[in-house]
Amino acid sequence: MDSSQLLKGVLDLAVLAAVEDEDNYGYEIVTQLRTAGLDPIGEASVYGTLRRLHAAHHLETYAVASDSGPHRKYYRITSDGRQALADGAKIWRRFTETMNVLLHEEQQ
Repeated sequence: MDSSQLLKGVLDLAVLAAVEDEDNYGYEIVTQLRTAGLDPIGEASVYGTLRRLHAAHHLETYAVASDSGPHRKYYRITSDGRQALADGAKIWRRFTETMNVLLHEEQQ
């Protein structure tokens, strides 16, 4: 099974989760997702997701000066974003429970 299609379906949720507790800039969000186990994630996919979530008012941005070059655009989750994250987490949990049943996995 090609995991890239599954990843596309949950990337919004993953990005919102990555900035839920701490504001961060794009490349650090990519690194955080990869460290969490989403190794095949492409930078372009994450940056496109950040733009889409910003346009949907799930994220807001602000600039921070950098000692090593141009300013960095930081992303902060909004109240709409927190609601989208909570809704998405519920859907994800139901989905994984269903798949565990279908795949005869033990419930945790």
